[in-house]
Amino acid sequence: MAGESSSLASIVLVCACLAACDGPPDRTPTLGDANAARGRQLVADKGCVACHTFPGVKWPRGGLGPSLENFGRQSLIAGQLPNQPGVLMQFVRNAPAMVPGTAMPAIPMSDQEARDVTAYLLTL
Repeated sequence: MAGESSSLASIVLVCACLAACDGPPDRTPTLGDANAARGRQLVADKGCVACHTFPGVKWPRGGLGPSLENFGRQSLIAGQLPNQPGVLMQFVRNAPAMVPGTAMPAIPMSDQEARDVTAYLLTL
């Protein structure tokens, strides 16, 4: 009986210690002042619509890249990367660096533009 009591106390102590621990620091960039409406305009201005289809955009409707309808609900970007804001912000700027061999080109844009495009894509 004393052994069971000692084991139970050990389990309770371990659980208490784990509960007090913080998880790993969150290094995911925040979207801060991102503006999804600006992002929607940017996908047209940057030529994304030439290769991708977007909900609500009648023309042009590109067919080379995948449709981005429901993109915000997908768990992966390009079938390989976690669909998280920080990863997506990097991907929209320089897809070839993240997925070698992709047909998607690097697209010059500022940090703010990448945040805006990311915010828009995550609303889809």
